[in-house]
Amino acid sequence: MKNTTLVVMAAGMGSRFGGGIKQLEKVGPSGEIIMDYSIYAAKEAGFNKVVFIIRRDLEKDFREIIGNRIEKYIEVGYVYQEMDKLPDGYTVPEGRKKPWGTGQAVLACLGTLKEPFVVINADDFYGKEAFRATHEYLVNLPEGSEHRYCMGGFVLGNTLSEHGMVTRGVCEAKDGQLVSVEECFSLRREGDVVLGENSVGEPITCDPSVPVSMNLWGFTPDFLEELNAKFADFLSKEAAANPLKAEYLLPQVVGEMVREGRASVAVLPTNDRWFGVTYKEDKPLFVESIAKLIAAGEFPEATFQ
Repeated sequence: MKNTTLVVMAAGMGSRFGGGIKQLEKVGPSGEIIMDYSIYAAKEAGFNKVVFIIRRDLEKDFREIIGNRIEKYIEVGYVYQEMDKLPDGYTVPEGRKKPWGTGQAVLACLGTLKEPFVVINADDFYGKEAFRATHEYLVNLPEGSEHRYCMGGFVLGNTLSEHGMVTRGVCEAKDGQLVSVEECFSLRREGDVVLGENSVGEPITCDPSVPVSMNLWGFTPDFLEELNAKFADFLSKEAAANPLKAEYLLPQVVGEMVREGRASVAVLPTNDRWFGVTYKEDKPLFVESIAKLIAAGEFPEATFQ
């Protein structure tokens, strides 16, 4: 069986651990946090390593609170997203306060990952179906495959919050393959449709059944070289035009590769409902949903304790 790695983007967890950090909200009966359930589901699906993308200054606390528990059950590694880790000739703009987005986060894995991998957000719960589907896709690729990626295709209506607006990568797919993905904002349900704004701020109306990306992507290692090659182009264009806020995003890079005909992305449909704590009011539903999954035998009473 091929080695496969789960990559968890956790660099945005804030400057301290404790109250107010949503990724550390206890949602399970034994004090589990969201990441516990994602890692458990990935391990059960067949992933045999987890790599955390974190901030270097948080490593000690992260290991004590999360990593040391997890490494008793699965191999654990760490890489670091750093705002000033830029290609030669580029510097951090004066006044820039935050790193460069999910693309730069995953780029921190360059030189570390040699096997297929799946990327997830630390603060999203994806269910089990998407992990099983992405693992199966990656391990069944012919040896040496490149530019053949996949994504968990969630149903937009299953990823909305009842307590506010959300951002999602709205996808167009044909014959199970990604045609386009666009980051859309302020998405909220209005009757039988979903309203929001597209990437340039124009109003949009979406069918709740359209597939969306929740940043659960499956990649072969060559993708890291693509991220690296396109980063300088991003810095010279988007970041130059908006130096304080521009972000280098995974959907942007994947979408460009698809448009250029340089990559294929299988959209692996999942009917699992996404859960997260985008808003504090989301937590009770999350806790209730986890309790139901435990009662149904999907997860144990205690995961990595």
